[in-house]
Amino acid sequence: MRLKPKSLIFYFFFLLGVSILFFHAKKIKDEPINVWSQAPEADCAVVLTGAPGRIREGFELLQQKRIKKLIVSGVFKEATYTEVFPYWPYYNEINPDDVILEKRSQTTFGNAHQSVVLVESLKCQDVLLVTSQLHMARAYSIFRDVFPNTIDIKKLTLANARSEQSVFDFALELVKSLFYTVFGLVNFVGL
Repeated sequence: MRLKPKSLIFYFFFLLGVSILFFHAKKIKDEPINVWSQAPEADCAVVLTGAPGRIREGFELLQQKRIKKLIVSGVFKEATYTEVFPYWPYYNEINPDDVILEKRSQTTFGNAHQSVVLVESLKCQDVLLVTSQLHMARAYSIFRDVFPNTIDIKKLTLANARSEQSVFDFALELVKSLFYTVFGLVNFVGL
């Protein structure tokens, strides 16, 4: 039995799609958690909201003087400092002028576009990108595409929060990652 050309084309694209899916799944799973093994420093840190622990880590970086400015990206537009980080009063060495609440973005793509403006205006030469293992591969890829090559982006990858450990969360991140890959290719080709 011979396969028809249409069937061959279908199988080719099916195998290609499955291969791309596995590549992205492996990329997400293999992202190393480095928050405990490294003590990185940078001019600025961009913390992406969305899961517990990320903002606290950003404040710890600022408290330890490993960064000069902290950008918390994706904050609800009416949120105050103490609503974003209730433990603020216990960090009395932190100057409120060193914390910027970015309130316009609603997606990782928006986080990158809104943060690059802030990072450039603060004249940061290097940036720590702070997010969870599940989110880092896609976030770093988007930030690297949006930020100029003159700004070094370092990863500070946190362990996934309990709210990010289900199969559904992984599948959703995989779909988002694939979407941004296709979206990036469309932009690259100029469509």
